[in-house]
Amino acid sequence: MRLSELAESIGIDYRGEERRIRGLGTLKGATCEELSFLDNPKYLKDLENTEAAAVLVSPRFANFVPKGTIPLVDEEPYLKLAMASAFFAPPPMKTEGAEPVIGQGSEVAPGVNFGKDVKVGKGVTIMPGCYIGDDTVIGDDTLIYPNVTLYSRTVIGKRCIIHAGTVIGSDGYGFAHTKDGKHVKLHQLGNVVIENDVEIGANCAIDRGTLDSTIIKEGVKLDNLVHVAHNCEIGEHSLITGQVGLSGSTKLGRNVVMGGQSGTAGHLEIGPFCTIAARGGVTKSIEGGKVYAGFPLMEHKRWLRLNAMLSRFLEKKK
Repeated sequence: MRLSELAESIGIDYRGEERRIRGLGTLKGATCEELSFLDNPKYLKDLENTEAAAVLVSPRFANFVPKGTIPLVDEEPYLKLAMASAFFAPPPMKTEGAEPVIGQGSEVAPGVNFGKDVKVGKGVTIMPGCYIGDDTVIGDDTLIYPNVTLYSRTVIGKRCIIHAGTVIGSDGYGFAHTKDGKHVKLHQLGNVVIENDVEIGANCAIDRGTLDSTIIKEGVKLDNLVHVAHNCEIGEHSLITGQVGLSGSTKLGRNVVMGGQSGTAGHLEIGPFCTIAARGGVTKSIEGGKVYAGFPLMEHKRWLRLNAMLSRFLEKKK
């Protein structure tokens, strides 16, 4: 779309230089033909270095937009991004494209449904009831159990195991809110990338990225009933146990261990070689190489001392 046309469509008055906008991108990754946005001051440095054609930005941050990038100034940049995303959302299902390419030695059970332009590697096993969406790529020697759903543009590495009922690539939970309390969908334009030797348990949900990819790195093992939200990144060889929930844009370093029903807030980083005990609640970025527990989160030894003190206090009250 022409930038002036796009701006008019989302209710922004723009009469400056004309540019062609071919998509949306993050501040870090956007090209000179993409629109980006800033709504969180945490990413001001990314704004100052962006190469985006234009950026949706509130008035207080407009002066940080670099030369060569056009500021589209609005009091509600996130809402305007959500409105713009509708113009660039791909159709949910292709009507044209090539039939799937299935590698040598692969076994596809009856009842598997494929989208268009799917590529399946060698020695792959796909069991009944699976749906493999458009433009999905599955690496060699991967095993997919029954009733797994892979949304479009999902990338699965080699030697992965995906257990029954898991959904990979569903929309992230992204909505902008109007002043009168309505919710405008931010169309999720990214995908999910799963690297080699990953195992994903039954009935997990892994959301596609908003603009980029949700990434699960090499050797990660997910238990059953794990939710990974949009734009998360799980570091190599991490272990995520049952009923863990990761909020959007959480980044885990390598070899992180998360106990059952633990979870994170969004936009934070968990250092490498961390352990989060069961039901631990991570609300801010934490240093690697330590064991944490509780809510609010604290180092495990301190949490044990705190509970011992509370126990003694209650005994005295009796």
